[in-house]
Amino acid sequence: MKIHRSYEDSILGKLSLGFGLRSFLTGFQPLSLCPGNWIRGVLIAVSVLLVGCGYQFSGAGNLRGGVQNLFIPILDNRTTEAGLETTFTGNLRYEFIRYNRFAAQDVADAVLSGTIRSLQIRTVSRKTEHSSLERRVTVSVDLKLTARDGKVLWSVAGIQDSETYQVESSSQATGANKRTALSIISRRLAETIYYRLTENF
Repeated sequence: MKIHRSYEDSILGKLSLGFGLRSFLTGFQPLSLCPGNWIRGVLIAVSVLLVGCGYQFSGAGNLRGGVQNLFIPILDNRTTEAGLETTFTGNLRYEFIRYNRFAAQDVADAVLSGTIRSLQIRTVSRKTEHSSLERRVTVSVDLKLTARDGKVLWSVAGIQDSETYQVESSSQATGANKRTALSIISRRLAETIYYRLTENF
């Protein structure tokens, strides 16, 4: 069956949005197109298409306090990791955007604000007594959902996640591995936070 060109272009446009939305929000460049990242990109694209067609996902439950949508300002970064607030805020916003729960600050029912409280790194395995083989990075975040009238509807302190990364001979390569681990943590925490904010969690 022949597909009309404009419809095909529309589908390709939505696929491009799916691949680029998270990178745009987080300020990170897309990871290399290895099989795992390609599959993740396809899943994101499919999510965008389904939302556009009116489908609801299993995680699209009601938010606390009857809130329909919310705004997320840039998180406060109390760590020494520069740019971490951009990555975490972007992934958190993306999670609410894909469930149609994100709104501009002037029309949102509530504001979800937060602080990246700490970032800790410890060695989990060693090559030698003075040389690390793997390190584990742990990030802790505090969050608060506040209604337009100033009432605190929900809050959590010390929600955290961890990821292990490889220590390379090059400090540049090790730094890249750590940033990848932080990106993974950021995506997982965003998903966790969304589900904890829904009534059916």
